[in-house]
Amino acid sequence: MVRWRSGTVLTVRRTWRGAVELDVETGDGPLRALAYPELVGSPEPGDRVLLNVGALVMGLGTGGYALVVALPDRLPPDPVDDGTTRDGGHLVKARYTPLQAILLGVDEEASPHRAVMAAADSIEGMPVVLADLHSALPAVVAGIRADRPTAAIAYVMTDGGALPAWFSRTLDGLRDHLAGTITTGQAFGGDLEASTVHTGLLAARHVLRADVTVVSQGPGNLGTGTTWGFSGVALGEAANAVAALGGRPVGSLRISDGDGRDRHRGVSHHSLTAYGRVALTRLDLVLPEGLAPELAAEAEAAVAPLTARHRLVRVPADGLDEALRASPVPLSTMGRKLDQDHGYFLAAAAAGRHAAGLLAAPSA
Repeated sequence: MVRWRSGTVLTVRRTWRGAVELDVETGDGPLRALAYPELVGSPEPGDRVLLNVGALVMGLGTGGYALVVALPDRLPPDPVDDGTTRDGGHLVKARYTPLQAILLGVDEEASPHRAVMAAADSIEGMPVVLADLHSALPAVVAGIRADRPTAAIAYVMTDGGALPAWFSRTLDGLRDHLAGTITTGQAFGGDLEASTVHTGLLAARHVLRADVTVVSQGPGNLGTGTTWGFSGVALGEAANAVAALGGRPVGSLRISDGDGRDRHRGVSHHSLTAYGRVALTRLDLVLPEGLAPELAAEAEAAVAPLTARHRLVRVPADGLDEALRASPVPLSTMGRKLDQDHGYFLAAAAAGRHAAGLLAAPSA
């Protein structure tokens, strides 16, 4: 379960929106740790910290961090609960864990957006790009911006990966390129908080006034190497939500010739499961032109069975490489950079380009 350590902050390494990276001295030697000031306060050198080191010592995917649970000798003050601020809501996330956060939901009675959200029942044909990994987000944004540089883009973060949006340095770097982030389900820390993917999508359209929205889980994910044991399978349910609300679901395919695992080469089995078996609505599945010939053939063969339900769209790749290289944040998936897994990022950018093209197209 939880592996605990007590330590002392040596240095503050760097900060980004919602997070502080630290060097902490423990009985096991120095560790790199991460704190979320909105949960535990702002650590300073000399502070004693309580750490959860379980995933770190087991070598699991936490970004190589111990996580600060508390500053026991210097607790932060209680938030001001005036009923109108972020801290004045009643939406509980990470529920019944020791660090459950109580936040203002976008559609709560105290929210300034209550009336808009209460009246909202459709996302009015808005294109929504679905991706199973957080690393696809900046590539999708690059593809949208390549053709529609002024489009308002919202990000709906589901709770399959990291729960705090603050963990993502990608989101910090994209702040000036997104209309906002909405955290849904048990995820928290976005610009807006929503209970479900449905309310997150409605808030993207009617509160953030997004032209296009991207949906994916946060950084990190849960996977067991089996067909169904992957948190990204929920992407198919998100596609159903988009359709239920009158949107245009666009499937970003997870394509790779850089992943050493057979189940992820060509089109990942996760994409095939989410779109082929979980999604009950018709999607646009995007294949980019310009893939390496062998990878293109593998991808075509993999998605062929899905065309009985979905529409396969081949999207020109002209200019997408340049758009990807101009990304305001580094591109990386499973430790692989753009040139190490070019097909992966190209596929995500092509999905973004297709969604941008739908802004001028009537609903099918």
